[in-house]
Amino acid sequence: MTEGKIIVIVAPSGTGKSTLIKRLKSEYPQILESVSYTTRDAREGEEDGVHYNFVSVEKFIDMRDKSGFLEWAEVHGNYYGTGKAFVQSRLSEGSYLLFDLDVQGTDSFKSFFEEKAKVIFIAPPSVEVLESRLKGRGTETQESLRLRLENAKMELKRKDDYDFCVVNDDLERAYSDLKNVIEGILK
Repeated sequence: MTEGKIIVIVAPSGTGKSTLIKRLKSEYPQILESVSYTTRDAREGEEDGVHYNFVSVEKFIDMRDKSGFLEWAEVHGNYYGTGKAFVQSRLSEGSYLLFDLDVQGTDSFKSFFEEKAKVIFIAPPSVEVLESRLKGRGTETQESLRLRLENAKMELKRKDDYDFCVVNDDLERAYSDLKNVIEGILK
């Protein structure tokens, strides 16, 4: 059996990454999305074990201290991490794994998996459009909005550091571009 492949999608909050990933998953059922661990509270409609594995800070720290994560980071005041056991078992089965990571986690993956990990950066057309999208969500406080925009500006400086960059200025075109990248990776 051939070893699986890793597809990482990285993007600032508000770029449409979740929408694009949802469409990919429905069109490519052979791609499994890794479910990360987080200490943040679930948002409305999110399910434990489906969108994230929601755990306490204590549980997260315990897993981290026992080398249970391939990567982990503190982002926006919460911990996020990718479980090592899940990834290793699925790769050995030949699965295609999809990861939704931040820049820190992506860097860890590229360092650990090297060329086995193909990274796609999803960029907004501009910081102004990104700010408008984040405000439109209605889920951000003024402080969290400020923090997300600060982080986004830093992350956008890295958009050319990865294997592919898709600009989401039009959802249909962005999805078409993303799909073309995925087709090339799956060959």
